Amino acid sequence: MVTPVTRSRARAFRGAARGAPEIPLAVRRTWQDVGGEPEPAVPTHFLCPISLEMMRDPVTAPTGITYDRESVEGWLERGHATCPVTARPLRLEELVPNHATRRVIQEWCVANRGLGVERVPTPRVPVSAFDASELLAAVSAAARRGDGPRCRELVVRARALGKESERNRRCFTSAGAARSLSSAFCHLARERVVPATALEEILAALVLFLPLDEESRRSIATPASLDSVVSILSHGELPARVSAVVVLREIASSSDSQCLEAMSKTNGIYSALVKLLKKPVSPQATKAALVTAYYLVAHTELAACLLVDLGTVQLLVELLVDADRGTTEKALALLDSLLLTAKGRDAAYAQALAVPVIVKKMQRVSDMATEFAVSALWRLCKNVAADDGGCKAEALQVGAFQKLLLLLQVGCEGLTKDRASELLRLLNGCRNGAECIDSLDFKALKRPF
Repeated sequence: MVTPVTRSRARAFRGAARGAPEIPLAVRRTWQDVGGEPEPAVPTHFLCPISLEMMRDPVTAPTGITYDRESVEGWLERGHATCPVTARPLRLEELVPNHATRRVIQEWCVANRGLGVERVPTPRVPVSAFDASELLAAVSAAARRGDGPRCRELVVRARALGKESERNRRCFTSAGAARSLSSAFCHLARERVVPATALEEILAALVLFLPLDEESRRSIATPASLDSVVSILSHGELPARVSAVVVLREIASSSDSQCLEAMSKTNGIYSALVKLLKKPVSPQATKAALVTAYYLVAHTELAACLLVDLGTVQLLVELLVDADRGTTEKALALLDSLLLTAKGRDAAYAQALAVPVIVKKMQRVSDMATEFAVSALWRLCKNVAADDGGCKAEALQVGAFQKLLLLLQVGCEGLTKDRASELLRLLNGCRNGAECIDSLDFKALKRPF
């Protein structure tokens, strides 16, 4: 049996947590000054029994107890199935908005506005499971009819409701929003005369209701759907392009071989991804493009060759100069994958900054970045024939030997440790022919590149 959460016990818990006797909330607030005047004590019946804060959206349970909606819904979502005060059974759908109490609280706030009390806004009515299902069904029906404008109107409404609150978003997600929207996108994509705005709105809504399940991914991974996504990615407005690449990332990162195969055969997908790296529109879009490209390269070597031909290695080196942690990890991962190919290594050898940047990112970013940086440098230095030893000499000059020694001393494991050790052996053979500089001297190279 769940022990009821009474107001006195909750206060005792809060006082114990602070290591001091608990002072009633209403009394504490009278000690606070707002503009030189004492703040009025909040009436006890305005306080939620769970949070002990003034209720903003009061709802009443069948037990007769009134709670703040956010607090009691959080209680139920954490696995409880009883009224916190009475311990009687309670379900989410049994909560009823208490408009009378909410109006009284608002009137009290208005009356005490001069003392710094802000009025509690009128809460929006949350979406019910039935309402969400009905709206999504209407979206699907409009899409099957090929009615793009109506479908767009309904999707805009669903997205707006989902953005109102996390509760609404979860409600739509549970009602199968991802499946309905992806299916709608698939139907409309087959209609050549459907306005692009309808498809863009569906992608924006899909981003809100992620993740995609297998059925949803397969709907977007049809040839017609992927052509539309790539078209939006290449020519759409900035927000639409972000939505498109995030959806592609979601599909690619599932490692679904069928979806990846379809993506790899979509015309223009590689140039669209490279365009996002060359002319970034947002950090989110850049990271999504990197992840998408990474999984495509992992799926087929042809993707690596196509990306290298589009100048991706140079773009990654430039991107790594001032990238944040997340972007650095993803860019190094993609670069390491491209260096698996001879084309990728040749492109890196042709970049004067490739080795200095990789060595620079070998430490002080993250363990993941270190792993990919060591792997990338290992791929470059191991291929002695193509580079005639110049790569190793350059690595020595920018302090790679010292950093690898430090890395092994601090500790690394598995493949990274093996490759760091092999790199040290490779570099050690060139130490007599190249002058090593101290790693501190490398700081001077930070700004020029």
